[in-house]
Amino acid sequence: MSRTILDVHVLQTVPPSNLNRDDTGAPKTAVYGGARRSRVSSQAWKRATRLAFDALVDPQDLGTRTKRVAELIAARIRELDTGIEEAEALALAAETVQTATGSKIEPPKRKVDAAKKNGDPAPAPESAYLMFLSARQRDGLAELAVEGKEDIKAFLKEKDNKARAKSIADTRHSVDIVLFGRMVADGADINVDAAAQVAHAISVHAVENESDYYTAVDDRNPEEENESDYYTAVDDRNPEEETGAGMIGTVEFNSATLYRYAAVDVDLLRKNLGEGLREDEPVTEPLRRAVEAFVRGFVESLPTGKINTFGNHTLPDAVIVKLRNSRPISFVGAFEDPVEAAAGHVAQASARLADYVPQVERAFGAAEDVDTWVVRVGERTAKLSGLGADVTLPELVEQVGAAVAQRQDPK
Repeated sequence: MSRTILDVHVLQTVPPSNLNRDDTGAPKTAVYGGARRSRVSSQAWKRATRLAFDALVDPQDLGTRTKRVAELIAARIRELDTGIEEAEALALAAETVQTATGSKIEPPKRKVDAAKKNGDPAPAPESAYLMFLSARQRDGLAELAVEGKEDIKAFLKEKDNKARAKSIADTRHSVDIVLFGRMVADGADINVDAAAQVAHAISVHAVENESDYYTAVDDRNPEEENESDYYTAVDDRNPEEETGAGMIGTVEFNSATLYRYAAVDVDLLRKNLGEGLREDEPVTEPLRRAVEAFVRGFVESLPTGKINTFGNHTLPDAVIVKLRNSRPISFVGAFEDPVEAAAGHVAQASARLADYVPQVERAFGAAEDVDTWVVRVGERTAKLSGLGADVTLPELVEQVGAAVAQRQDPK
């Protein structure tokens, strides 16, 4: 059975950094090929990609994941009908979302108890877990709530209206929902299977975490004059009190050349999105926009862990994108043997990929009907140029989007 699969492979070097911390505050790691590697979790890079969508995708094509979904929909209800008070809007929103998703939407008991104790207003209703709804779904549910505002419970008990509520929650999905999926614990019938899979990024070489010892001075204490050397000084206003730095601490970090990988099941992505809704655009237009946003967002995004401390704002050294008709293929096996740091890691990692990729595709017959693009920087990545068409990132995004649309065009 022929499929359309998009593979994205990235080599990216980051200087001293702590992109993704474990429970102790240290950079996450993993053992691969018998060596300790730097690791950035898939969840961290998915989050970074979703945040990148804010600058790439129309807000109406995005979703919001929150427990406070009733507040979002209530605000829209009041925009649609200015005569509805806030408390009524919240009740309408809660009842409508509950019908659409099967999830209880009610004020958390701990907040209710705290409000009663402190004499505060009643808290807003919330879902028990994060609820992921698109902007268009929230708008649709708000419109339905306004329609049934006279008696929302009776209105939603009617079979047709209940079906409408569920249909609104299960159609016109946003780009981030169709790519990364949605799980509704109490309404499995409106779950959305993720079309994108993101691997944990790992370093192509072995790493050892390092520790940075730092001190910070108190601007109101003249005895503290040095932010790098630890010392103690006597406070002239309190000679019996020994003072040192205003704050002392350590932060762990490492440096790494990462191999990042993601795959998109284009067929599932199209199924999740549905056909284009406008007569003046091709039916594949929503698919093209989603693919282009994902490629650019994934390639350019960066998790922000300790970003103010290290300022590690790098872009990839190389990007390889493949559009194939079989199954996803990661090339992480090229780095099962850790790259040695004789003269940096990028050149060796690029050479490894340039050698490994065609061998895998030839051995498994995966080289047929494959489109390949390469974005690369500098001579260190020169060996990758033979893998596919050399392009810039804007050219890559445009050409991949067009190729996906062409493969999926029903004409």
